[in-house]
Amino acid sequence: MTAATLLTFALAALALAITPGPDMLMVLTRSLAQGRADGLVAMLGISLGCYVHALVAGLSLSGALLLGPLVFEIIRWAGAAYLLWLGLQCFRGHGGVQLPAQTLPKTHLRSVFAQGFLCNVLNPKVALFFLALFPQFMLPDPGTALPQALLLASILNIAGALVLTPIALMAGRFGEWLGRKPGFLAWQNRFLGLVFTGLAVRLVLDARR
Repeated sequence: MTAATLLTFALAALALAITPGPDMLMVLTRSLAQGRADGLVAMLGISLGCYVHALVAGLSLSGALLLGPLVFEIIRWAGAAYLLWLGLQCFRGHGGVQLPAQTLPKTHLRSVFAQGFLCNVLNPKVALFFLALFPQFMLPDPGTALPQALLLASILNIAGALVLTPIALMAGRFGEWLGRKPGFLAWQNRFLGLVFTGLAVRLVLDARR
């Protein structure tokens, strides 16, 4: 994996991180309900869940590569089609989330961590997203598919931490600001739509080269 590939993935990961989604809302609502520590613990649970998805994706892609390069290419193109579909959904305003009307009830820190972890791990959409996104940046090498997937998950988690940590620390102000900006989510949806569409186009251009 070249530095340019990792940089491209890092920029895509940062774009995903700044777009409001279930992970951001969980950190925000937990911070509002119980304080900064709960928001940070929820973020740690979500991050650990990402490694579970990366482990599954890495093993799945390694097995696909052992079956033959064609299988991996089929997965890549199917993943690109899925990312393109997600991009179109975002442009249509169906890819975002709505802010909750009230904060969540208070919960023990261990339960907060478990909620963040399980909500991520048990979400089939997250698993499908990992399987669609990672092959667009990985080398078709069955021996290193798992380490590559774990590396990409680490970059994804670092980007998430850069965004979610300030939100956990300043949840009140961020929540009030977000509530006063009803058009913000719409613009974020369009931005995320461009990211997903760009990733799909990137595969087409790479294939031509």
